[in-house]
Amino acid sequence: MILADKIIELRKKAGMSQDELAEQMNVSRQSVSKWEGAQSIPDLSKILKMSEIFGVSTDYLLKDDFEKPALEITETAIATDSKPLRLVSMEEANRFLSVNERSAFKTALGVALCILSVVPMSILDSALFNRVADIAGTTIMFLMIAIATGLFISASADKKPFSYLVTEGIDTAYGVEGMLREKQSRFSFSHTRDLIIGVAMCILSVVPSTILDEIFRNNDLIASIGSSSLFVMVAFGVFLIVRTNSTQKGFYKLLEEDRFTRERKEHKHTGLGAITGYYWLVVIAGYFAYSFITFNWIKSWIILIIASILTPVVYGIEKRIKR
Repeated sequence: MILADKIIELRKKAGMSQDELAEQMNVSRQSVSKWEGAQSIPDLSKILKMSEIFGVSTDYLLKDDFEKPALEITETAIATDSKPLRLVSMEEANRFLSVNERSAFKTALGVALCILSVVPMSILDSALFNRVADIAGTTIMFLMIAIATGLFISASADKKPFSYLVTEGIDTAYGVEGMLREKQSRFSFSHTRDLIIGVAMCILSVVPSTILDEIFRNNDLIASIGSSSLFVMVAFGVFLIVRTNSTQKGFYKLLEEDRFTRERKEHKHTGLGAITGYYWLVVIAGYFAYSFITFNWIKSWIILIIASILTPVVYGIEKRIKR
């Protein structure tokens, strides 16, 4: 067994990730990855340090034909107090990225449909202005919401087999991190582009409706079309933002970055996020209650916009409470 294979075996038996070993060795994760990939060899001081961490002799590490000892983890390794890490292979990582991209599209489309659901009601009400228009508009609205809900459920079901990426510490097989970094780098351009376009569409969405309202002040149908154009532009912008952010989140999960670091996974079940979740339940209930009572579905969307702006504040308060 060569040194690279011994490092991999000893690290996994110690329940350590490449990051954790790199931290104890005072080197980068890339260095550990190169050692395990037989792309470079650690110097003598690093060999001595590894022998202390793993509780093996330097002879075992350096000699290919040296008899394999029974592994005794030293206090240094035990101090990590880590659970066994789940190994993610190249095939599984690629499969998750494919599923996550498909799920991101479904989620983004569902959100866009929810935003667009008020458009038919607005146009039909302005064009016909009778009870039939109200019934038809309401039916189409709830049909679009039902389709959106189906998309959300389908997206959630697609990602369920990979739920461990959010709850468990993982370790990637050799070559996986490099592949992920390369794909993430290629994706960064389209990610930035979609964010810019999405935000711009949301900001500029008021322009067409303002112009049409100014030109056709006494025409309810044109005014309704102007209001509808606002929702269409916002829906398209939000679709781009949700899809690209959900896709980017997939890279974070596999690389254990951003909100998916191992430390955050360990504290996942402390209740963090519950207050924010209840906050949105109240917001959505209030939105539907106000909309049904006033039947003003167009203006009631301001409730969701304000709630979105306040969400980071609520989340920050929750984090402070937990601390």
